[in-house]
Amino acid sequence: MEILSAEQIRAWDEYTMQHEPITSIDLMERAAASCHSWLENNGYTGRTFSIYCGKGNNGGDGLALARMLSETDCSVTVHILEFGFRGTDDFQINLARLHQTSVEVRFIQGMDNFQPVAPDDVLIDALLGSGLNRRLEGIAAELVDHLNASGNEIIAVDIPSGLFVSRSSRGNTVIRATHTLSFQCYKPAFLMPENAVSAGSVHILDIGLHPAYLQQVSREAELLDPGIIRAIYKPRPPFANKGNFGHALLVAGSWGKMGAAVLGARACLRSGAGLLSCHVPGCGYSILQTAIPEAMVFVDADERIHTAFEGDPSAYSTVGVGPGIGTEGRTVEFLRELLGRCSKPMVLDADALNIIASSADLWERVPPYSILTPHPKEFERLFGPSADDYARVDMAREQAREHQCIIVLKGHYTYIAMPGGKGYFNSTGNPGMAKGGSGDVLTGILTALLAQGYSPGEAALMGIYLHGLAGDLAASDWSQESMLASDLVDHLGSAFEQIQKVG
Repeated sequence: MEILSAEQIRAWDEYTMQHEPITSIDLMERAAASCHSWLENNGYTGRTFSIYCGKGNNGGDGLALARMLSETDCSVTVHILEFGFRGTDDFQINLARLHQTSVEVRFIQGMDNFQPVAPDDVLIDALLGSGLNRRLEGIAAELVDHLNASGNEIIAVDIPSGLFVSRSSRGNTVIRATHTLSFQCYKPAFLMPENAVSAGSVHILDIGLHPAYLQQVSREAELLDPGIIRAIYKPRPPFANKGNFGHALLVAGSWGKMGAAVLGARACLRSGAGLLSCHVPGCGYSILQTAIPEAMVFVDADERIHTAFEGDPSAYSTVGVGPGIGTEGRTVEFLRELLGRCSKPMVLDADALNIIASSADLWERVPPYSILTPHPKEFERLFGPSADDYARVDMAREQAREHQCIIVLKGHYTYIAMPGGKGYFNSTGNPGMAKGGSGDVLTGILTALLAQGYSPGEAALMGIYLHGLAGDLAASDWSQESMLASDLVDHLGSAFEQIQKVG
């Protein structure tokens, strides 16, 4: 699914009006109708609505919605925020249409016009929309604070008022919506953690914008969807053997952290690797041989940590390294030597990233197109602090290009930065995955996909999507509170089945 800026979405509206063709007022009617249908389908029939409108096209959407709600016997009151100028043409048309109904229209010229909010009212925010280019001040900011303080359910149309589309709104006055009803595609603002309290649950409504527009617009980012992943997925040939699916090497675990190796190894095998070898400290031999009989295990000379790799890493299809290995001095030198002997793209996670962050000279040893999977704190150790979530995403894109690697910035909408500058946000996953071990599972999945011959970019996209999808399936069975990282592994089979079914 597309992720577009406010300017690109306005251009899409214009393209649709020219090529469908359709008038702007009829396109506004279509947008309002989609909001009305969502309200009907989600149990809002018969509720009482207070709709707050500015005098731009977002306000016009609100006026059209007010008329439609009144026609279905909902109690509706409209509050128009006065700015001392005439509204847009489409706003004025919808205001005239609304005056033909029994809907009460009130005008807000100052704080003395603020009305007490009835406890049961559903508030509709159609004040300012996505055209905002400066932070709210004066009466607009006071009104937003007034609505937020009510504690009522707020449904924002297009975007919560006060929220910028493509830059940080941190510290600004912004509507805190329960739901946001937006149109046709995601906006960058909806994917940033800092905006979660403002956007609430985001619902993208199809208003029939002309699909041909997308063929001429450049996009820095896309939202992963089943269609993208199904195009990447490679069915297994009927005459295949285990040699066709690669031999993965997983370097993981240390004293007290052998669970990381177990989770990563199980995920790797459940994700389709033909063969898996694990390098672990001596303390892990019996654990892995018992927990994962399908894996081959060879041990370090040291009982507790990784100190030396005796084999030839180039003999493996790929190497995944980092979960639970620790950052002890001899392990740092172990990683230095291992990186120097690897030429194929690798998967680097957890303590491997922490070691690189503390030994910057190791960057030159990281093979091109390797996949790095930092969470926000590990990302900060690697690249330094970011002023806000938008800046962090920009930094990920820049660092992926500079180091010619793939950076997977883990989060609710995990961001995958490609070395060519393109980025993807993931659409699967849930807060139940915010538990120890989830990252170890991801390392195993990515290592397996690389071993099977997926390109690094394909492996990153498919692996992140699969990981989140398995998490969604696990949450459905166990709840977000009770699910464990091992449940992700147990649901990988069902996740693959869902991908295979996508037409």
